[in-house]
Amino acid sequence: MLTISIDYTCKYRISFAQNYVFTTCGICYNIKTNRKIKQVVKSNCIGYIINSKFYSLTRLKENLEIIKKPKKTKYPF
Repeated sequence: MLTISIDYTCKYRISFAQNYVFTTCGICYNIKTNRKIKQVVKSNCIGYIINSKFYSLTRLKENLEIIKKPKKTKYPF
C-alpha cells in the first residue's frame, strides 16, 4: 500500500468562524471536518461558502486574524 501525505501550514483564521483557516499558499480548509473549501463565483463575485452562507473575498480579508503560536509552558519536573 502506498501512502502520500501533504502538510500545509495554516497562517490565518476567520474571526467569526474559528474552524475555517487559510494556508500560506491561499487554500481554505475547514479544520473541523478536514475538508478543502472550494472557491465559488456568485454573480461575478469570488468568495467561499462558510457556514452555509456566501462571503466574498473582500469581506473575508477584513475578518482574517493571524494564528498565534501556543506559548511554551515550563513544567517543574
